[in-house]
Amino acid sequence: MTSYKTINGLKVLLITVLFSFSFLAIGQNFTLNQSDSSLKIFGTSNVHDWEMNADEQKGSISFKDATNAEISKLEIIVTAEALKSGKNGMDKNTYKALNTKTHKQIKYVYGSTTSKEKVSENQYKLTTQGQLTINGVTKPITLSFNMTTNNNVITLKGEKKIIMTDYNVEPPTALLGTIKTGDEVNIVFETKLK
Repeated sequence: MTSYKTINGLKVLLITVLFSFSFLAIGQNFTLNQSDSSLKIFGTSNVHDWEMNADEQKGSISFKDATNAEISKLEIIVTAEALKSGKNGMDKNTYKALNTKTHKQIKYVYGSTTSKEKVSENQYKLTTQGQLTINGVTKPITLSFNMTTNNNVITLKGEKKIIMTDYNVEPPTALLGTIKTGDEVNIVFETKLK
C-alpha cells in the first residue's frame, strides 16, 4: 500500500520537474559565469606557438524557447587587457597591437541562427551569424558551436579562426621584429551561462 508521504513526495517531484521544464521553455535570460567559462586564443610565430587566456569576460543569452535552442539575444564581451599569455612582454605587445587604450573590449553580438541540428535531448549544433568587434572594427562573422542545456546551465562550446589584419590588428612582433606572429589565430571557447 502506497503511503500518504510517498504520494506527496511524488507530487512535489512532478511539480518540480514540470516547473523546471517550463522555466527553460519560456523566454529566459542566462548570465555568463566567469569562473566556469574559458576562452583561449591560439597562435603561431616563426619561433614557437603561443596561447592567451581571457581572464575577464561577461555576457548573456536570452531565448524565445531554450528547449528548442531558439536564441533571441546573445552577447559576449572580453576585456582586451585581460588577455594573458603568462609573458609580460608578449601581453604588452598584444595590447599595443589591439590598441587597448582606445578599444578596451572585444565583443560578439548574435544576429541570427542559420542552421540548427538536434544532437541529443539537451544538445544542439548551431551555426549563427553575428558581428565581431576587435580593435574598434566590426565585421560580420559566421560562428558555429554546440549548445547544451543541463540543470538550468547553458554551455556554448566551439572554436573560430580569424585573421588579425581583417580587424586592422598588425600581428605582434618582439625582439626588434625578429619574432613575428602569424596572422591567423584560433579562438576556442567553452562558455557557461546560468
